Amino acid sequence: MAMKNPYANYQQKSIQTKSPGELTLMLYDGCLKFIRRGAKAIEENNIEEKNSNLIKAQNIIRELMVTLKTDTAVAKNMMQMYDFILSRLIDANTHNDPQALKEAEQFVADFRDTWKEVIKLDRQQRHGVSRVAGGGAGGGAVRL
Repeated sequence: MAMKNPYANYQQKSIQTKSPGELTLMLYDGCLKFIRRGAKAIEENNIEEKNSNLIKAQNIIRELMVTLKTDTAVAKNMMQMYDFILSRLIDANTHNDPQALKEAEQFVADFRDTWKEVIKLDRQQRHGVSRVAGGGAGGGAVRL
């Protein structure tokens, strides 16, 4: 009988115990990781690696778009920003455009930093805790 990978088991349990807000943060962090890998691949003229990583980044943005509840003006604006980020990621991938990739990276980083601060403030208000655990994944309409 094969033994389960304890690290994979730990990762799965870690994800299952994250709040929706922390999961959203994980998505932003993952998107940034894939954008940076894609940028490096563009520099190295590694087309396959670039495509693979930028497709992953695009899929994360699509997930954020699908899970975003657009019942407020802020959420509608976020949807437009996600659409813009997605278009820049597609442009970067199809045209090997590092500038388009840099624009997408900056917007995702801004979203991530803002989201991290929201989680921190929410924890302070609810629990008096200010530390934000590493990453998170989820959508835009997430309750903390």
